[in-house]
Amino acid sequence: MPLRDLSMLENVKNEVRSGNILILKVTPLMDKSIDDVKKAVDELCRFTESIGGDIARLGEERIVVCPPNIKIWREKLTKASVQPT
Repeated sequence: MPLRDLSMLENVKNEVRSGNILILKVTPLMDKSIDDVKKAVDELCRFTESIGGDIARLGEERIVVCPPNIKIWREKLTKASVQPT
């Protein structure tokens, strides 16, 4: 779903509350205002935390927002895998 402006956040929240996993493309909003992208991500982070959901960035242009009981797998980095070259 393209995120075009901040007014779309309520629709996003309603979809997540309904149990849907959303992948949001933030480029349309980014083209208008980087500050609005930051506001949107901050609001969605607070929202997902409040409902027990999960949120993560997918590259530079997308974020995924998950409902409660859905967790996004994140690779755990060990000290051995983070050694300088």
